Amino acid sequence: MMLDVQLISLKMTEQEWTEIKERILKALESIRPYLIEDGGDVEFIDINDKKVVSVKLIGACNTCAMSINTMKLGVEQTIKRFVPEVIKVIEISE
Repeated sequence: MMLDVQLISLKMTEQEWTEIKERILKALESIRPYLIEDGGDVEFIDINDKKVVSVKLIGACNTCAMSINTMKLGVEQTIKRFVPEVIKVIEISE
């Protein structure tokens, strides 16, 4: 029965997916000034049906030794605060 509940919860309408994507973009906009100040940025790539968000760190953020902290403490926490439905945020590299 638990599996059925999980499968049902993953089925969302196109409008619900659009709203989640909009909140993700809003989350990224809220931290973008701080990233740009340090010569970097972040790009939203996608969200899958398991509610895992893919992003790409660009500019100085891509090569910075602190990029792991930026991902976990900055990007992931901010996205999860704006979009509690998100399970995980992963970085996509080129």
